[in-house]
Amino acid sequence: MINVHTLTFSPFQENTYVVWDETKEAIIVDPGCYDASEEEALKGFIESNELKVVKIVNTHCHLDHVFGNKFCQDTFGVKLYIPKGEIETLAMGADAAARYGIPGFVTSTHDELLENEGELTFGNTSLQILYVPGHSPGHLVFFDKDQKIALGGDVLFKASIGRTDLPGGDHQTLLDNIKNVMYALPDETIVYPGHGPFTTIGDEKRSNPFVRG
Repeated sequence: MINVHTLTFSPFQENTYVVWDETKEAIIVDPGCYDASEEEALKGFIESNELKVVKIVNTHCHLDHVFGNKFCQDTFGVKLYIPKGEIETLAMGADAAARYGIPGFVTSTHDELLENEGELTFGNTSLQILYVPGHSPGHLVFFDKDQKIALGGDVLFKASIGRTDLPGGDHQTLLDNIKNVMYALPDETIVYPGHGPFTTIGDEKRSNPFVRG
């Protein structure tokens, strides 16, 4: 059984997720910690709960989701896993930070690539990998089919969807993948998004103004 803890970081109000199971092995999904106080908040939560971080994972590699990649790699001594379609996006991080006028961006380098299907494992847990591009070219979602939990990145939000005007984005691709991939999940699935509050697949199918089920 997995536990999901949310920490919201940076001016982008990005949701960083610490996910662990009964073994106390944990993954950090989309570490967005930007300054020292946010880094300490993440580290402090992990230490106070006696968790063992075994992987750093990105759903996609836009700037706000990778601020803390290098800090986590160095602090916890583990590998960074990114989608295989996000190599170029990760490499553009410093340029994106400059465009937004954000100082102090620390570049990270991936250690392992995630395929567009298969499983992401830690402890006793296996999360299904779902390929859901559109917001970014290689975007992945991680789904726990037993507890019906989706770590959704910037695909689907409460009453909204991910933006598609950044490099590699495509609006119709995103809409199609929400309908064909996300909305194929059980209605009771809880979606933990990259920004804002959690939602469920059923709620979005009924009331999302951009994509109805």
